[in-house]
Amino acid sequence: MTDGQEVDGALTRRAASRIPPGVAKVLSAVEEAAESSKLWCGAAAVMAWKGGGRGRRAAATGLAALAVAQLVSNGVCKQLAGRPRPPAEWIPHDEVADRPDSSSFPSGHTAAAVAFTAAVAPTWPAAGALCALPATMVAVERVQSGAHYPSDVAAGAAIGLAGAWLARRAPALLLRHWP
Repeated sequence: MTDGQEVDGALTRRAASRIPPGVAKVLSAVEEAAESSKLWCGAAAVMAWKGGGRGRRAAATGLAALAVAQLVSNGVCKQLAGRPRPPAEWIPHDEVADRPDSSSFPSGHTAAAVAFTAAVAPTWPAAGALCALPATMVAVERVQSGAHYPSDVAAGAAIGLAGAWLARRAPALLLRHWP
């Protein structure tokens, strides 16, 4: 086992055992809301409804970034990586029974949360700040629940940031290179 793997394992065990049960329940509820991108689609609907033109732009960019991040994380990276989830015996609570069977690497939940938040924030900073709290909670929950190692979450966040960058720049790039 490499030093990086040992640190990943130690951080996973620590997060799973040190987060108080009440906090873990809140994290789990937020993660459940984010499952299948429900939370982010709901946030986009509210932004589009209440935010005028800025809200519609933020929502559209956020959803585009989320789609890119989900495609890259779940459609490509998980298929290539095949990393097992953290061992169940590391997780001292019953949430470990509820984790998916897919590859642990990267965290698709984190990729989607970060992509949406990072894409929304430049257009509507207040909405981005509001989305940052549940996005962070989703990332922490994925480790606390035993679904992911911290490095899976970090990779998901990087994919999310790349998805947001691409979603924000794709229209200008396409127009610049369109014949």
